[in-house]
Amino acid sequence: MAIIASSQKYLNIAEIRNDCVVLKNGSLCAILLVSSINFALKSEEEQAAIIQNYVSFLNSLAFPLQIVIQSRPFNIKPYVSSIEEMEKTQTNELLKVQMMDYSNFVEELVQLGEIMIRHFYVVVPYNPLGDKKRGFFSRLTDLFSTAGVIKLKTEKFEKYKELLYRRVDNVISSLSSMGINASPLDTQSLIETFYNIYNPAEAENQGPGELKNIRIDL
Repeated sequence: MAIIASSQKYLNIAEIRNDCVVLKNGSLCAILLVSSINFALKSEEEQAAIIQNYVSFLNSLAFPLQIVIQSRPFNIKPYVSSIEEMEKTQTNELLKVQMMDYSNFVEELVQLGEIMIRHFYVVVPYNPLGDKKRGFFSRLTDLFSTAGVIKLKTEKFEKYKELLYRRVDNVISSLSSMGINASPLDTQSLIETFYNIYNPAEAENQGPGELKNIRIDL
């Protein structure tokens, strides 16, 4: 009988630990949730200053950085559900009808307008072996490798995390100069984020309370 391998076998994540993502090669990364700015509404002077600060930020980096934009259809279900709950307890018939019409209107508006919600992330890595670029075949070998997961001892992990978060502090400071707020995701937020990425259908049908109870053992 064929044995179906777990999808976790193909993920590069070894564990999520103390606000860090630990990869199978022993490297760590922190994920920052960052705010956005409406560049088009800025004056020419403000736009020039933002561009200059961004160029300075890129030139100051001594390590690789990943910027991720996640776009998903806006999930209006929790909001509509809250209106429906209020509707059930409403004794005024006129208000009850108006609330029903309003919830229908909001649902149709989101569906017709294809409203999207975007999250912006910056991934800050730390590789104890160095951040040198690796060849295609080296990365391809890692992709299909099922063994060799490195387990970090507590002492090494704390040392690597300290070095990683020095980078995180520098990135947050540099983004702040552009008017962009950034905050590292904690352990639970990381779990929820990856759960949403790999299980979009299930995550959409679960409420925030249910997601908070999720624990993923990688």
